[in-house]
Amino acid sequence: MFIEFFFCLRRHGLKVSITELLDLLQALEQQVVFANIEDFYSLARTILVKDESQYDRFDRAFAEYFEGVADVDIAAAIPDDWLIPGLQRQLSDEEKAKLQAMGGLEELLKAFKERLQEQQKRHAGGNKWIGTGGTSPFGAYGFNPEGVRIGQDGSNARRAVKVWDKREFRDLDTDEALNNRTMQLALRALRRFARTGAVTELDLDETIRATSRKGGLLDLQWRAERHNAVKVLILFDVGGSMDDYIYECQQLFAAARSEFKHLEFYYFHNCVYEHVWKTNTRRYQETTPLKELMNRYGKDYKLILVGDATMGPYEIAYPGGSVEHWNEEAGSVWMQRFLGHFEKAVWVNPQPQERWRYHPSIQMMHELMSDRMQPLTLAGLQSAIRTLI
Repeated sequence: MFIEFFFCLRRHGLKVSITELLDLLQALEQQVVFANIEDFYSLARTILVKDESQYDRFDRAFAEYFEGVADVDIAAAIPDDWLIPGLQRQLSDEEKAKLQAMGGLEELLKAFKERLQEQQKRHAGGNKWIGTGGTSPFGAYGFNPEGVRIGQDGSNARRAVKVWDKREFRDLDTDEALNNRTMQLALRALRRFARTGAVTELDLDETIRATSRKGGLLDLQWRAERHNAVKVLILFDVGGSMDDYIYECQQLFAAARSEFKHLEFYYFHNCVYEHVWKTNTRRYQETTPLKELMNRYGKDYKLILVGDATMGPYEIAYPGGSVEHWNEEAGSVWMQRFLGHFEKAVWVNPQPQERWRYHPSIQMMHELMSDRMQPLTLAGLQSAIRTLI
């Protein structure tokens, strides 16, 4: 049972195992859900999907395999003549605004079952019974803000509810465009919590133990709050070709600030040389020597370099190669020195990965990073975080 469904999930890129399929079958044998496609959808997703970034792929696979199943059982219980489009009712915007949704799919299906038990004949143009052309949430060729479309060829108002076709999780998929939410999802894997700082939080378990040891005399015990103890240093490439990726870098910076308490950031241009800076408007007046940066931030910091690595190869390989100043030592020398200090380091590249092979400088930087360069995609960020852990 559900072998073809299993293969359908695999075709859509989900790493579903035989063990998980057997767990689903066992849950069905125990009648955890029964004769309800929506309940089965929730159960199957819970058992078969291990990563929330795969929810959208599951929805697509589910919709492909079970297409039409939600309509078959409902329509079979209703006489054909109830669904003949005898009229097509036109409602004004004011009339549409007065209609109320049923309050969710569960309430919708509950009301549908009640209507089916009560109704004895065909209805059209009404606001309660199963029929056509009306404002009832059940039937065909009508209008309702939230309803079940039955036996209708195509969509009329396009408001029928079907959870997996709504694809509410598509922005979590690793193939989708990045946004602040998906970046936070990827960065969250780097969090490591520790109790540091002032002792301001009540430790309930220790309070109970201490009070018990004193024969019931209250003995309050306190502890430091839990904080994300990971320390992150981010360097952003700015100017030139990076102007095309300002929005993506802003999103990454915002996501990092929300996830990490210990976050420091600086800017550079094309390649890291002897100086970086904190404020772009004063990049020539107020710089921080790279050696000072390494003295200020210890080896326990995780280093993330963000840049497209698109430059002239000489900017990496030769002294004086920088397009902004005369560098006494080659960029590759500074990069090796920098990476020798920060053992946990990655380079995140917003340039689409399929273009990397056309830029010799990207290949050179990729080699300097010891292959620790990842694209600025959700999958790339997840891989970068795994490198930093």
